[in-house]
Formats: sequence, structure tokens, C-alpha cells
Amino acid sequence: MPHLDPDRLSLLALYDDWLDDEGREHLRGCAACSADYAALRRAVTAVKAPADASGLKVPGPQVWAGIHRELGLSQAVQEDPLAPEPEQPAAPAPLAARAARRRRDRWWQRPGTWLAAAAATLLVAGAGLWALNRVPEPLAQATLTPLAQYSATGSAKVVREPDGSRMLEVKLSKDEARGYQEVWLIAPDLSRLVSLGVMNSDSGTFEVPAGLQLADFPVVDVSDEPLDGNPAHSTVSIVRGTLNS
Repeated sequence: MPHLDPDRLSLLALYDDWLDDEGREHLRGCAACSADYAALRRAVTAVKAPADASGLKVPGPQVWAGIHRELGLSQAVQEDPLAPEPEQPAAPAPLAARAARRRRDRWWQRPGTWLAAAAATLLVAGAGLWALNRVPEPLAQATLTPLAQYSATGSAKVVREPDGSRMLEVKLSKDEARGYQEVWLIAPDLSRLVSLGVMNSDSGTFEVPAGLQLADFPVVDVSDEPLDGNPAHSTVSIVRGTLNS
């Protein structure tokens, strides 16, 4: 038996129906069709899952209207395929099942229906993936410029993690330390400072202490520290810059 028609697999993924015994037997024994069916089921599950489970939302009617317009579809498929079914008077169970099947048969047999429904599914799933993978906007950022006898340049930014913590990300063009590099947040008048940690290469990420106000310590400083065991700032800075929100 040849591979199952993609439309039949799609209908099976959507409604768990429209396969005869021979088709189901083929699906159980064909690795290629099984893989296609599994991929379709994952897409359907992602779209149909409640918002608190998948993070996705059912698009409003304006989304379908835009798809309909961009694809140049006919008026026969103007109805939103994801819109809820209108309420109908109750019917005996076998009769209601046959009526629902006829409605779906008519809908899926319209020209362009599968293409449009696939576009709607991909649009919703893509929006969810974009939201998950979107890079967060930095809370503050700074350009790091070199101090005397150094030439390295760099950047720093503070981002908020999903758990609410804040992280300072520092990147330099090169590591020029004669000893080791230490990253600091310093008050504008340089009278107070907080060490965030050692940076062993030309980049590093450091947690900003909870409760620390960036407005009170806006200066990002990378110092050149000698291996002398003294935790204080060496007073020798490689680069420095001020965070701006």
C-alpha cells in the first residue's frame, strides 16, 4: 500500500478520524507515515492546549481575516476555522455525529482550506516560539572604555532572569590583565564599591546582589588585580563605563 495521503493524516491528527481499517494498519507499520502523523499531532496539541499549559492563545478573528486576505482565498472559506461552533439544538447521538462529520467533510473539501488552516496553525505556533525565544530587553547598559595604559574596549548590560534575579553581562575586546580581572559596581563618586567576581576571560556574567540599587552603583569597572591575596580594589582599572537605563 502506498503512503497515506497527507490530507488524511492531517484529518486524523485533528479529529482522530477518517482512516479505515486498512489505513490504520498501514500507519502502525509504516515508520514514515507514523513520523508525519506524530509531527502533526504535536502541532495540533500545541495549538489546542489551554493557555496555562502551552503559553499559546487562540488567535482572534482578525488573524484569520489577515490570512484569508494574504492568500487570496475565496468567500467559501471566509469563516474562521478556529471559531467556536454555533450552538445547535440537541440531536440523538448517532445523528449528531453524522451531522458533525458532514460539516467537517464539506469544510475540508473546500479549495484552499487545508493550506489556510495550516497557515493559521503555523502562525499561532510561531508566535508562541517567538515569545519563548525572545531576547529580554536590558534593564541598563554601558559602553566600557579603556583607562590609562590599556586599550581594551567593551560593553556591559544588566538583564532580568525569569526567576527575578538580575545579571550583569560583561564583554571585552581582549583580556589585558597582568594579574587577573575583577568586576565591580561603583558609586558615581567612587566612594563605595561592590565586587561581583572574577572574570577569567574576555567575557563573564555576574549576579547583581538583591536589593542593590543600580542608581546608587551605576559605574561598571573591570580592574587588574595582582595575585597578592588582598580583596580590595587595586586602584588599577582596565575599562570603566556608566550604566544607563
